[in-house]
Amino acid sequence: MNTTNKTPKWKQKIHEIIYEADTKEGKWFDIILIFAIIASIVFVMLESVKSFDDKYHNFLNIAEWVITILFSIEYIARIVSIKKPSKYIFSFYGVIDLLATIPKYLSLIFVGTHALVALRALRLLRVFRILKLARYLGASKRLIVALKNSRIKIAVFLFAVLVLTIILGTVMYLIEGPENGFTSIPHSMYWAIVTLTTVGYGDISPHTPLGQFLASIVMILGYGIIAVPTGIVTSEMTKTNLLQKTSNTQHCPNCLEENHIDDSEFCHNCGEKLNND
Repeated sequence: MNTTNKTPKWKQKIHEIIYEADTKEGKWFDIILIFAIIASIVFVMLESVKSFDDKYHNFLNIAEWVITILFSIEYIARIVSIKKPSKYIFSFYGVIDLLATIPKYLSLIFVGTHALVALRALRLLRVFRILKLARYLGASKRLIVALKNSRIKIAVFLFAVLVLTIILGTVMYLIEGPENGFTSIPHSMYWAIVTLTTVGYGDISPHTPLGQFLASIVMILGYGIIAVPTGIVTSEMTKTNLLQKTSNTQHCPNCLEENHIDDSEFCHNCGEKLNND
């Protein structure tokens, strides 16, 4: 275990402000960044409205550059303030932060009229900034853990639904037939999925009494099936909440591990000394 911390004070300060929200500076940094993300998403939406973009194009462009520069500074600071930059760069949030930053810079390269389609796609990449908000929602982290823990159960459930869909689609194809719109088993499976999920587009429906009876059973069955994944994830979230031993935002400057017990001096994952002086 590393019992010494040779990280420069300025790096510790940057790490404390950017990665943690228990300090006054960290809270203000998060608040400013949240408003910047929301503003950026609003600007992207307004830019897609031609009449608004024609009137306020210069304002939207300047505002977008200000936000892009802010995100660029944040991205660089996150890399500089940790000992293993690759841990952040190749992490989920690292990739999202990069996707949220580079479109504006790349748009400088694609300046020709032949690249307008690519430029539009690059601009749309900015909507990834909405995913940056997940970092500031404590419940989202518990939800991600719950989804990971329940992935096998959900996969088994989805496989069972797929099997049921194949059976229902085949049976309905035999009952209704092509003359009633069920032209093939895949097409009948599409009907089964739409009905089972209670969406009910109505573009294809049974006409025979037996087919309508089966459709009624599928509709009722659909209500129960929708509730199953919710119950699985909710159960895992309850377990996660019971196992949660801390409410702080302490991040390890070495491996970016979080959820440390209050007043911990060292990271429970890699043994690095935490910035809690």
